[in-house]
Amino acid sequence: QVQLVESGGGSVQAGGSLRLSCAASGITYSSHCMGWFRQAPGKEREGVAAIDVNDSTSYTDAVKGRFIISKDNAKNTLYLEMDSLKPEGTAMYYCAATVRWWLLLSPEEYDYWGQGTQVTVSS
Repeated sequence: QVQLVESGGGSVQAGGSLRLSCAASGITYSSHCMGWFRQAPGKEREGVAAIDVNDSTSYTDAVKGRFIISKDNAKNTLYLEMDSLKPEGTAMYYCAATVRWWLLLSPEEYDYWGQGTQVTVSS
């Protein structure tokens, strides 16, 4: 059974930083594309960043240059370093895994999801 558990969310002021983590069981990060997604109230879930088995990465335009996705295969942990946070970044952030190994950033392509961690950015 695959289980993904996010942590690291919280409340910060605009311009601040947060680091999200996602610990996994039942799945090996080195064999799957992993991603971070977010969903704000009243909006659809959107892809934020993804990393594949070759450590290639993809980011949505809104976070390029400010967010970094990484993983530690030995710890089976995924990270999202978020800098220069903006109020529009307020959302529930989800970690997800797909059975595919190549780079994907569409929520529909992902098979396993965590419960999410809330990020709130105040102006």
